[in-house]
Amino acid sequence: MDLSIVIVNWNVRPLLERCLTSIQQYLAGIQYEIIVVDNASRDESSQFLEGWAKQNPVGHVISNSQNLGFAKANNQAIKIAQGEFILFLNPDTELLDSSLSQAIDFMKRNQRCGILGGRISGPDNQLQPSVRSFPKLCSQILILLKLHHLFGGTGCLKKYFLPDFDYQKMQEADQVMGAFLLARKSLLEALGGFDEKFFLWFEEVDLCWRAKENGCQIIYYPLARIKHYGRQSFVQVLPWRRQKNYNRSLIYFFTKHYPARQAGILTIFSYFSLFLVLLAQPVWPIFKNVHGPRQS
Repeated sequence: MDLSIVIVNWNVRPLLERCLTSIQQYLAGIQYEIIVVDNASRDESSQFLEGWAKQNPVGHVISNSQNLGFAKANNQAIKIAQGEFILFLNPDTELLDSSLSQAIDFMKRNQRCGILGGRISGPDNQLQPSVRSFPKLCSQILILLKLHHLFGGTGCLKKYFLPDFDYQKMQEADQVMGAFLLARKSLLEALGGFDEKFFLWFEEVDLCWRAKENGCQIIYYPLARIKHYGRQSFVQVLPWRRQKNYNRSLIYFFTKHYPARQAGILTIFSYFSLFLVLLAQPVWPIFKNVHGPRQS
């Protein structure tokens, strides 16, 4: 089998249905399966998925009794996936055409490419930045202090957000957004899948880091295109809780990959970030994109 598509769902049933419809519309000619992991949704996702799986022989559903987080849910799917390649796809996305087959062909021809990301557009058809460099201490301190709203295009923030990245050109990258991430199953098995200590945020950044350590290339491939509605699950969570989850994942990422003193510094600044979020809640819509484009 060429491809396993893994979708982790949490309370976005209408968008999930559109996502699944687009897959079946544009993947003719590819041997594929779809694995949907539902993380204890409280909407009508479970009922919908039960009926969908009965009607689709390529469909598999894993229903969790509690929200296990993004990394662990993906790993559940990796264990049963049969495809040579696994596409991790957000439920709030849609395929726009049959270009995914070109991405698979590219990876088959280029054995060093372990992970591939595509061109992502928003519901307004405008480009969504989906490539970043690996996080460094300077950029993350400024993000925790919300200063990237003022200085996002300068200094260490520019090196992190890459505002001048050419999204028309295929090229190597440090990390690609987890909303659309195509990976070799053999690589995922070699890496042990996602690190389940990440409940949410930075799990795909860590995966890309470890893939590069393993000698693989991370490729941005603009010919593969999707639409991404963005942050549809996250808006259901209170801002301070989102910030708390973000801080925990950020600190763990730095603990894992950088000297311990850097994680200690970020721990101090994480308390400032929580204070700023609580302070901003009466006018939260101004800060709703506090972390820039979501990397999953």
